[in-house]
Formats: sequence, structure tokens, C-alpha cells
Amino acid sequence: MAKEIKTKIKLQIVGGQANPAPPVGPALGQHGLNIKEFCDKFNEATKTRMGEVVPVEITVYVDRTYDFIMKTPPASELIKKYAKIQKGSGKPLTEKIGSLTLDQVKEIANIKMADLNAKDLNGAMEMIKGTARQMGVEIK
Repeated sequence: MAKEIKTKIKLQIVGGQANPAPPVGPALGQHGLNIKEFCDKFNEATKTRMGEVVPVEITVYVDRTYDFIMKTPPASELIKKYAKIQKGSGKPLTEKIGSLTLDQVKEIANIKMADLNAKDLNGAMEMIKGTARQMGVEIK
């Protein structure tokens, strides 16, 4: 029989660096989960993704057990990595701070494909281009 789900928690944690400090501790603590145990499991699972922001969806069950699914990094994080920039532009329409090639956009779209609701790669690429434009990154 399937366990009864109490809630789902969505967090973005840097790979290999989960700790009981906010946002992790309070989010899990209010549902009575073992915070240290989650941090250890998450850090073990993400040790190959050190320094990357890893979105995680934690399903909490009524009996205080849980499962978690790791997603691909946010599109904005991938764009920053590929465009070699620290953060997006404060004025994306007027101040361009970096650029991506179409090949890089395609690579990012391939990485994100599993988490995007796009029908095909072209649709995913359009989503990535839109995010890049919002950050002040040009597509060449």
C-alpha cells in the first residue's frame, strides 16, 4: 500500500553543502524530519555536483519518512556558468553582460530537457533563450 503523503518541500541547495542552517533546517524541522540524516544523504548524493545549485523536491509522508528527487540546476545557473558571468544584468534590456552561442544554448537545453515542459529540443532552446535575455545575455 502506498504511504500517505503529508507534504512536498521544494528547496535549492548547493551540491554537497546541505547543512541544518536555513533554509534546510526550518523547512524539514517543522515536519519532524531528521535534518542531519537528510543533509548527510543529500551531500552524499551530490558530492559529484559540488558548488552547483541543485533543486530538490522532498516528499514527506505522514509516518515522518521521506524521499527526495534531485532536479537539474536552474537554467539561470547554467547560463551563468556557460557565459562565464557572476550574476545577471540589473538592466537586461540595455546592459548586455555576456553572450552564448547557439551550440551552448542547445547544450543547456539538453541538460534541462528532463525538467522542462517542452515538446522538443527547439522548444527547450526557446525557453533557455528567453531566460538568457532576461539576464542580459545575448545569443550569437
